[in-house]
Amino acid sequence: MITRRAIVAAGLAGLPTLAAGPARAAARLSEDGLYQMDWYHESFLDLAEDQRTASEQGKRFAVLWGLRNCPACRVMHRDYLADPAIEAFIRERFLVLHLNILGAREVTDFDGSRLSEKALAARYGIEGTPAIQFFPASAEALATLPPRAREADRMAGLPPRAEFLAMFRRLAPGAAPDKPAAVR
Repeated sequence: MITRRAIVAAGLAGLPTLAAGPARAAARLSEDGLYQMDWYHESFLDLAEDQRTASEQGKRFAVLWGLRNCPACRVMHRDYLADPAIEAFIRERFLVLHLNILGAREVTDFDGSRLSEKALAARYGIEGTPAIQFFPASAEALATLPPRAREADRMAGLPPRAEFLAMFRRLAPGAAPDKPAAVR
């Protein structure tokens, strides 16, 4: 029987071959009560800047809206995003910024407006959690569009796992239109 003590004593040699399967990403609760993944984007909360960063990395920018004690958010983080295949697909192709639908942090929108997370959610018509906004590859014309028209697409609520992953696959860079909804 292989024990944790035996692995540590062996200097972790052979750990990949001894592991029971691929490691699962672990969601952790942050101080504000939202689940976080270690690969979520650390942001200065400037959406245009975050979108440029995503574009420079060859990724699509997405804003994930969460809420403390949200049962669907818990399932999404502990089940869907903990699946190594789903986690790897999203992590490699999307820059995800996690915001609190009732939060007070100041966020700068694409047009330069500075609003609380709560006011930004209301501006975009985010009414429930989890919700994910997907933005086009370029923020160039987004400031001139009405907020909801800036999105390339949106996931409202938590669909079944297969639909969840299918939406990310459809919206991965190069797989979907890179224009906001209003321009298509």
